[in-house]
Amino acid sequence: MQSNFLSPAEVAELVVGVGQRKAEMSVTNQLILGVMAGAFIAFGAAGSCVAVHTVESAGVAKALAGALFAAGLIMVVVAGGELFTGNSLMLMALAEGRISPWQLLRSWLVVYAGNFAGALLTAGLVCLSGQWGMSGGLLGASVIKTAAGKTALSFQNAFFLGILCNWLVCLAVWMSFAARDIAGKVLVIFFPIWIFVTSGFEHSVANMYYIPAGILAAADPALAERAASVGLSPEALANLNWGAMLQANLLPVTLGNVVGGGVLVALACWFVYRRDKR
Repeated sequence: MQSNFLSPAEVAELVVGVGQRKAEMSVTNQLILGVMAGAFIAFGAAGSCVAVHTVESAGVAKALAGALFAAGLIMVVVAGGELFTGNSLMLMALAEGRISPWQLLRSWLVVYAGNFAGALLTAGLVCLSGQWGMSGGLLGASVIKTAAGKTALSFQNAFFLGILCNWLVCLAVWMSFAARDIAGKVLVIFFPIWIFVTSGFEHSVANMYYIPAGILAAADPALAERAASVGLSPEALANLNWGAMLQANLLPVTLGNVVGGGVLVALACWFVYRRDKR
């Protein structure tokens, strides 16, 4: 009788093959699927922002946000998409000798660019929708404060928060390979993602939505004033810009994500389950 899930060794073999197929995919397809995945993650982020903007308890707000944000990765896995953070698992195919370093780097760069484009597109559409005026501008103020908090992180904090985040994200993707049906995939994705968001860890692709959304919202004087009225300092608002997004957040968080998913999941699992087979 067939088991309803794959063993870790079987998942490892599957992930190696999937990594090879991802690397061999055309650049055009990788880019389009990257845009889709960036938008899916942004939808999860946007929905979680709406859900928590009136919740005063930080712990309850993060727990609620995590429950909704998980939908983003579920859409990536089930509907199809190429997500940079999840593609850290491609390091297994590299370790196996099935892809070259150039193939890995090209895939990561194309997918990263696609994720950024999809997240920016979603942030722009939400901005144009006028949604951030909800609750007398409180939603927009919350979006601004969230983004400002991310650009205020130190390089060290952002790096280690990125490691912790993608350790969980890649575990969620790993376990989704183990499930043989959609219900199983949804279930195993949900809890690790819920943990990472509730814990306040940093996800580079999610931040491609959160921070641009905050920058766009802060460009509206009424929303910026509303953010100041709920405690955002002028210094924090001034530090919310495109340069700070790249240097203070995306760079360290992206590096941390690669370590968390690529080393602590992909290479660790390759060493345990595939090293002798090579």
